[in-house]
Amino acid sequence: MMTGLKRGTVKLIPHQEEWDQNAKEMIGILFELLNDAAIDIQHVGSTAIQSIHAKPILDIAVGVGELNDILPYIELLKQHGIIYRGEDVKGQMLFVMGDFQNDTRTHHIHVVKWREMEWDHYISFRDYLNTYPEKAMIYDECKKKLAAQFPDDRKSYTEGKQGLIECLLREADRWKSGAPVS
Repeated sequence: MMTGLKRGTVKLIPHQEEWDQNAKEMIGILFELLNDAAIDIQHVGSTAIQSIHAKPILDIAVGVGELNDILPYIELLKQHGIIYRGEDVKGQMLFVMGDFQNDTRTHHIHVVKWREMEWDHYISFRDYLNTYPEKAMIYDECKKKLAAQFPDDRKSYTEGKQGLIECLLREADRWKSGAPVS
């Protein structure tokens, strides 16, 4: 299976059907481990968008009532290879999976407050780009150009996408509220 990428590097591949299956399996495992702490768990990020290239790392969003709800589960998650990395972005807790001996990551698990801005952004972005492939193609072209420019600099790659992501998120928010897509 084509999942996993060396930390800090950028390599994009076409969408793989197995990503959806792998995400479903991971969501099932997370629901089992987190019991009532997880309100909702969704496959998000580029691997959840059918028509674009993505880094072969699955992004999973876990929606919780309060971020602290996840704290009692950190050790249990660790026993299952899901390692806590802290609050990578304000209002989000990051967990990672992968082959740590080879410094590769296969999954990024983002714990956020359910139905708050971060959660809504993950879901809206995915749904908007899956609904409007022409918008997904604009994002895809941007990603491919940046990946070619920064194959060993994930930070610059990520920063390079930020303006377009913010623009697409504004469009997705308008679309979600019922406004026509331009």
